Amino acid sequence: MNSFGNITAITKRELGGYFSSPVAYIFIVIFLLLTGTFTFLFGGFFERGQANLEAFFLWHPWLYLFLVPAVGMRLWAEERRSGTIELLLTMPITAWQAILGKFLASWAFIGLALVLTFPVFITVNYLGTPDNGVIWATYLGSFLMAGSYLAISSLTSALTRNQVVSLILSVVICLLLVLCGFQPLTDFLAARFSPAVVDTVASFSFLTHFMSFTKGVVDSRDVIFYLSIMVFSLFTTSVIIRSHRAG
Repeated sequence: MNSFGNITAITKRELGGYFSSPVAYIFIVIFLLLTGTFTFLFGGFFERGQANLEAFFLWHPWLYLFLVPAVGMRLWAEERRSGTIELLLTMPITAWQAILGKFLASWAFIGLALVLTFPVFITVNYLGTPDNGVIWATYLGSFLMAGSYLAISSLTSALTRNQVVSLILSVVICLLLVLCGFQPLTDFLAARFSPAVVDTVASFSFLTHFMSFTKGVVDSRDVIFYLSIMVFSLFTTSVIIRSHRAG
């Protein structure tokens, strides 16, 4: 079987594994409930009086902090805990194929959860005439950002047999990458350092690059940032997995 076939087979296997247990459905329900609650209750959707989804997307970087690592924590930690990682690595597939297949399955699962928020899109179009170009751009940014969170979670999952430890590690790393672009922190840094230092720190933030998408701007620099996070994290995951194979 060629590389593409191997990756596809692993992706289908992993994606099927999600829906063979109640976990996937519970996650989707929780995701939809939280996005709805934060949009309409805390985001002041109706109070804003504007036909846009700013109140909806505003919370995504923060919701992903816990929800995405909850999906990614099982990617490799469960394989290591149950001992099936040795079986997987003895199959005629490369570490990269296994890593990419697992990652794509989890990313597709998160993408499905994001697609199921379509009632919010319908609602805002029913209530007014929003700029749907901006909405689609922000959906793209949200999906890329979720992929970055997930790739980091894949890395932390490969580091440990314990899913809870993986969850905590990925939450901490992702939180740091969110906070370095959080305005209270950038204001604090601006009072003590030069603008160049502040801009450099902020350039590593998920928030900074997500904001462009919320304005309807799909900047190649933002896309490259998220893809770079994914590639680096998955490459590091491969180094860790290869060490298991070597051992």
